[in-house]
Amino acid sequence: MKKILIINSNYYKNISKNLVLGAKKILYKTNFKLSILDVPGIYEIPIAIRKNIKKFDGFIALGCVIKGQTPHFDLICLSTFNTILNISIQFNKPISNGIITAYNFSQAVSRSRLLKSKKPNKGSEAASAMISILKNGNKQI
Repeated sequence: MKKILIINSNYYKNISKNLVLGAKKILYKTNFKLSILDVPGIYEIPIAIRKNIKKFDGFIALGCVIKGQTPHFDLICLSTFNTILNISIQFNKPISNGIITAYNFSQAVSRSRLLKSKKPNKGSEAASAMISILKNGNKQI
């Protein structure tokens, strides 16, 4: 049985809660074993993945960053996303990115809704991507 770890940045608690619920809704339809680890912000996601890299078959990074008045948004997002990608490549493990990057709170909320919305829930999108990667594995040609 494949084991998945959701790393949930819970800085924006209501948004991250909906992202986790969206991911769970998709993952509970599979035979994957699911664990969840909460971290304070998205910057802590890569180290949480790295510390657990040998224990799980795949990872789903969830959280939210909302742009403010300083370059902090750009620096945090770029370094976090690049590090997640590097860990995935280095250890040959799928890491699905469901981190919302938004210009304002309203955008973040619309991307984390659980009910029908114009924009799908990023948590469910990330879970679907992870399932696709793990189920489609290597194929014989």
